[in-house]
Amino acid sequence: MAAAVLLSSCVKDTLYDTPHPDYGKIAVTADWSARGEGIDIPATWTLTMGNYTGTETSATHTPDHLFAPGSYTLAVWNPAEGITVNGTTATIAAATGTRAGTDAFVNNAPGWFFTYTEQVTIEKDKDYPLTAAMKQQVRELTLVVKPTGDAAGRITEIVAHLTGAARTLDFATDTYGAASNVVLPFTKITEGDDAGKWKATVRLLGVTGTEQLLTAEIRYADGNPSPTTLKSDLTEALKEFNTRKGKSLTLGGTLVETPEGMEVDGAEINGWEEVKGDDVNADL
Repeated sequence: MAAAVLLSSCVKDTLYDTPHPDYGKIAVTADWSARGEGIDIPATWTLTMGNYTGTETSATHTPDHLFAPGSYTLAVWNPAEGITVNGTTATIAAATGTRAGTDAFVNNAPGWFFTYTEQVTIEKDKDYPLTAAMKQQVRELTLVVKPTGDAAGRITEIVAHLTGAARTLDFATDTYGAASNVVLPFTKITEGDDAGKWKATVRLLGVTGTEQLLTAEIRYADGNPSPTTLKSDLTEALKEFNTRKGKSLTLGGTLVETPEGMEVDGAEINGWEEVKGDDVNADL
């Protein structure tokens, strides 16, 4: 009897570091500091890891869900207008309006979209404070065209689109899908130092494919001169577009010698150059 009492007194309770000794637990804080100037922190954000999906409105998401030991992909993103997410692939919606139903054209003004992915190894009886450094995935592009020549003042409309825009992005591997087109909504600047120039602003998930071409038809008052076909290669000017998405990009070019008469073969834009600073005003 005495021996049994002595033996039982030597047995100790197993001590654990957490209330979940057989599982791991995460807390994810979203860091939005790399977003572009003037862009608000998204109101909500979503994360997935394994079979868990959660949505958060605060800075840190601390789910009650417990994770069995193993390796997981943590994916974080924010819901954005005109963008759907399946797994780690983001897809831009098809264009609406006059381009609705045309698969080759995608939305030219999606919402601001941010992502983060990380491989996480979970061990049992551990807590994991994680920081998601959110990467901006949508970038603003502005094109400014300065017409020259006798018919410059007679331009009433520039109907244009850009090829080589990405419709999909696997943000875990930074892989862009097939090239699509976006409408370039050119409008005439009527005030200030840049009056007379034409400007189009779009938002792109990225550029992809072998080239980015601007194709346009320039239309004139009373049909005189006849509409001009414009084609311009932006491939070189946009070659680093996908690497600096937190900074908007403005490119300017000169539309060479709009025609005076009725016979028109086409028009071209002299070398595109980046416009620095906040204002459009530049020697284009």
